[in-house]
Amino acid sequence: MTLVYPRRQRQLESLVRRLGLPKGAPVKWDLLDLALTHPTVSDSANYEQLEFVGDAVVRLAAGVILWEKYPDCQVGDFAAIRSVLVSDRILAQLAREYGLELYLLVAGSATSDKVGQESRLADAFEAILGALYLSTNNLELIRPWLDPHFQKLITEIRLDPARLNYKAALQEWTQAHFKVLPEYRVAEVNQTNRNLDRFFAEVWLHDNKLGEGKGRSIKAAEQAAAKVAFLAVANQNNP
Repeated sequence: MTLVYPRRQRQLESLVRRLGLPKGAPVKWDLLDLALTHPTVSDSANYEQLEFVGDAVVRLAAGVILWEKYPDCQVGDFAAIRSVLVSDRILAQLAREYGLELYLLVAGSATSDKVGQESRLADAFEAILGALYLSTNNLELIRPWLDPHFQKLITEIRLDPARLNYKAALQEWTQAHFKVLPEYRVAEVNQTNRNLDRFFAEVWLHDNKLGEGKGRSIKAAEQAAAKVAFLAVANQNNP
């Protein structure tokens, strides 16, 4: 079933071609249109519910490819890798590769909000996955084009575990193994020389210090500590 608006229908068909889906693919166009409608356009008819579905779909797609391609991987490693694959940063990056900003309907101040663009693109990307999943109730319209991206990213991540976000990777690992989050303790150690690392961070779990690191910002120091901790626990579990 096509949309009432021919111009919008052509836009959505153009996006589907970009995804590499065949002509005549069983896409529910009304859902795809909704997936590309920001809440600033409509309070009720927007992508928020599809984004909720898509959040589960992207995690499922990542989990399935990890299960199929890397059967010897530990569950903690699965969680660490998946945390990178489903991050806003990666989803927004994939959204840009397919030019989603050209198809996303946005209104009001959001049209000029560059700061929130990554979040909007990531949300819309998840909503599209939700729409495609609900079109067939399976991953038929998703895996043919998403799997190659995920496989490339997984290969890169396995060469340098959690290279994009050690904090997220460590969090996934601690939740998988202990059902708790790590604790970060940060102190300012240098207030005068901006060329030196200003903050020192430690990361703790169950009264055990897992790692420590320095950085010019609190975030950088925490990432440095998380990297030390994650690589340490990963080595312990993969001798």
